Amino acid sequence: MSAINYDIRKPEVEAEDAPRTGDLENMRPLPRISVHAFCESEQLQQVMDRCANDRRMSKVSLRITSGSTAAAANMFASTPTPNLIILETRANPGNLLAELAPLAAVCDPSTKVVIVGHHNDIGLYRELIRNGISEYMVQPVAMTDVMAAMTAIFVDPDAEPLGRSVAFIGAKGGVGASTIAHNCAFGISNLFSTETILADLDLPYGTANIDFDQDPAQGIAEAVYAPERLDEVFLDRLLTKCSQHLSLLAAPSMLDRAYDFDGQAFQPVLDVLQRSAPVSVLDVPHLWTEWTRSVLSAVDEVVICAAPDLANLRNAKNMLDALRKLRPNDKTPHLILNQVGMPKRPEIGPSEFCEPLEIDPIAIIPFDINLFGNAANSGRMISETDPKSPVAETFSQISHIVTGRIALKKAKKGGLLGLLKRK
Repeated sequence: MSAINYDIRKPEVEAEDAPRTGDLENMRPLPRISVHAFCESEQLQQVMDRCANDRRMSKVSLRITSGSTAAAANMFASTPTPNLIILETRANPGNLLAELAPLAAVCDPSTKVVIVGHHNDIGLYRELIRNGISEYMVQPVAMTDVMAAMTAIFVDPDAEPLGRSVAFIGAKGGVGASTIAHNCAFGISNLFSTETILADLDLPYGTANIDFDQDPAQGIAEAVYAPERLDEVFLDRLLTKCSQHLSLLAAPSMLDRAYDFDGQAFQPVLDVLQRSAPVSVLDVPHLWTEWTRSVLSAVDEVVICAAPDLANLRNAKNMLDALRKLRPNDKTPHLILNQVGMPKRPEIGPSEFCEPLEIDPIAIIPFDINLFGNAANSGRMISETDPKSPVAETFSQISHIVTGRIALKKAKKGGLLGLLKRK
């Protein structure tokens, strides 16, 4: 966390002064984050407008609202909070924490908060930091002050990676793991207005480009085969926009060469993905190689998709046992049962399937050839094809679970005050 200068600011200092170019030149571009600024003064609104036009903010989804703490609390009572809230307040030091309480009650635990106040009070600063606020700045603030605060929170090289990575893999080929991964990536990006990258790691046979009706000229192959060039800027050139908040790192889906990789081949890609977006969804092919083991060992969440038959049960058991050894300090991978209730196919009941695995499924998706077939043939997701279907609701619940939001209301409890536990 960056330190605050508590020298009393001279009256002649103006926030509209030209940016300190030396400070900006050394500033790294910000990753794909969502930021919402609530401004009580026209001065801060002008500063935020200037930030929005800076090239280092090109990946940032920035929204600027003229409003107070109460306006923020009212807005986020019914919508997900962004990665960062910048909040201007004229509240007195003695009343500021009480003013923040309604916002704390509806704020997601992962959201960072920067307060822009009007009182140069070191005691207030310390109290706010103890209560989980990421930064406190005193008016007048300049563009470089705001961007430096965001950089300190999200680009600190010593901080943990910003992005949350979720890998989907099938216990057997043809069980719909890719379809589930694609629908969940779309759901995460839409439900939470979160910048999300879907990476199709099945280079020869990947279907993400078909499922989203895209035909990109470049994609993940260029990233894997040129690790020395790979950074946030190069990755941005390889991404294809699928929706407002979803970008695709597509597979070539061609058989013009053999795709043989060493164990750490995809690690540079994972590192850049985590620096580039809050959520990365990885569609991992049904393989067991050194590189797939490496990917599954490195991600934050693993989701195993299986159909209810004996081969899937055996494979899921083997994968769970192997992943428990590879990830001894992580929670058990999630399980999704897919294609349940296929006509004329003998099946193992969900309870009998899960008993030897010692795990409960986070979702049971019924076999619905018309719904999934129509979505696939039209290059659309389930929530676009039939948003009121039970399957669309199931994908919504999966999206909540794999991102740590079991249910939207439950995820909002704790908020800012929940950050106290981290200090």
